[in-house]
Amino acid sequence: MTTETQIQEKPVPETTFPWERGTYDPPPAYAWLREHEPVRRVVLHDGTPAWLVTRYNDVRSILADPRVSSNQNLPGFPQIELVPRPSEEESTFLNMDAPRHTLFRRLISKHFIVKKLEVMRPRIQALVDEHIDHIIDRSEPFDFVEEIALPVPSTVIAWLLGVPPSDHPFFNRETEALLAASLGTEEAIERATEAYANINDYVDRLIAEREKLDDPGDDILGDLVRASREGQIERRDVLNTAWLLLVAGHDTTANMIGLGMLTLLEHPDQLAQLQADPALIPDAIEELLRYLTVVHLIILRIATEDIEIGGVTIPAGEGIIPLNFAANRDDGHFPDAAKFDIRRRPRDHVAFGYGVHQCIGQALARIELQIVFETLLRRIPNLRLAIDPADIQFKSHASINGIARLPVAL
Repeated sequence: MTTETQIQEKPVPETTFPWERGTYDPPPAYAWLREHEPVRRVVLHDGTPAWLVTRYNDVRSILADPRVSSNQNLPGFPQIELVPRPSEEESTFLNMDAPRHTLFRRLISKHFIVKKLEVMRPRIQALVDEHIDHIIDRSEPFDFVEEIALPVPSTVIAWLLGVPPSDHPFFNRETEALLAASLGTEEAIERATEAYANINDYVDRLIAEREKLDDPGDDILGDLVRASREGQIERRDVLNTAWLLLVAGHDTTANMIGLGMLTLLEHPDQLAQLQADPALIPDAIEELLRYLTVVHLIILRIATEDIEIGGVTIPAGEGIIPLNFAANRDDGHFPDAAKFDIRRRPRDHVAFGYGVHQCIGQALARIELQIVFETLLRRIPNLRLAIDPADIQFKSHASINGIARLPVAL
């Protein structure tokens, strides 16, 4: 396994970005850049230039700077994925600036406040227990991703949106196909295009059903339909926002559960500490978030004015990629950052981003992760890998690192 200690001794060659990351670690070049060239101009696959920002303080500074934009329709905005960029009509609030971004955050933020989500904790606990009940007496190995990591967050986001549970398998299948486009093969891109259309058609039908009701409901979809009726947003905005939350709301957390479990299994001494003292679990979750930084290369920006950062001037109109994975492995902020340490308490990591675009679902993700790991460690203390670690199947998404299958045994 490549680690950050294997840093290149010569300057990073001028190559097309992005570079391949490891299962746990970012590309070794990130560490070299932090040390020698913390703000660096690269070229993306389509020939567009962009600036990499690698140090913790600089990443946070860029993400809080009003002179950067998230509007992906501006000329020069960086594109990492190989699939065509959505049109302006297909944009989500992830790629909007104020005041439009502020409006959408206000419309859905009430569903993600900690106080409201804590009310859901017993329901999420019951869901996790139900899935564990189905596997706890098994004598044969089972797929941890299929049985635990994927269905739990998929069900929870469906609760919030108002999606029928019977449709979860459809979303799991289509989302996987959509995100696999980053493999870059013609077949993967063609299948991703099909999946995008399938998800859009399904969500469109859900919205049409709500629009027929006098009261569209008090879940997220209902609030969006109501806002559309009142003229605050367009109908296409309802579709785009629901689509984003459905896809992002379960895949990212599912990957964290799968990779997080694997990380703990490969650090048995720290796993034993958690089993002996469950009070350490919240801090362990934060360390897993920092250490893995599952969601990377999604935080993309463009300079609207010349910006000086790290002694370098980024010209207006050029893309910026604040590398949250590089920031989370910055020894200058997190000493011995390449080491996984459940007692670190890295509460200020940037796994969820930073600033006005910080992940709106982070409180929900934390609650799900806490419940899943606490329950697993309590109810299945002898969980172990059922195959050689070298045979584990990982996902190869450009922007989200994940695990495809994780055979485990009791």
